[in-house]
Amino acid sequence: MPRRRPDQVRAARARRRRPYAPYNSPSVVIDGLSARTLAEISRLERTRAYLHPGDAGQAVRLWKDHVRLPLRDLTHHDEHACLYDCCGDPLEARILLDMIMQALSRRGARELRAQLHRFDELWHRRSPLSPLLGDLSFQSLRRTLNPGLPG
Repeated sequence: MPRRRPDQVRAARARRRRPYAPYNSPSVVIDGLSARTLAEISRLERTRAYLHPGDAGQAVRLWKDHVRLPLRDLTHHDEHACLYDCCGDPLEARILLDMIMQALSRRGARELRAQLHRFDELWHRRSPLSPLLGDLSFQSLRRTLNPGLPG
């Protein structure tokens, strides 16, 4: 009787799923972060009411893509008060990342901050909002841009 190939054996074996992750849940993949920090972010997304699975990865991608836009498109946010209905507001995404960094452990927050630092530097160098904001952190950015909003 012929022997089965290893890939056939693996394909026939039942796969174990993590009990807390739904079948179609988005994964948290942020380049440059350790598995420990990714697990901590995943745990935060499951336990915090203001987060959903995959929000951190989506916010990082949105912020990274926004910062890399040409300068003429970066001015679009300031001039036309674009609401970003289609894909989300990148400044709100950065504020969400700041809230996630506050909830992470020191080590995890340091890793995430190091990954976001180069994109923040690029934004501070190129954005038309930078001279108006000065050295404000992203935590107070929401109150500065929208003074009528609470919190």
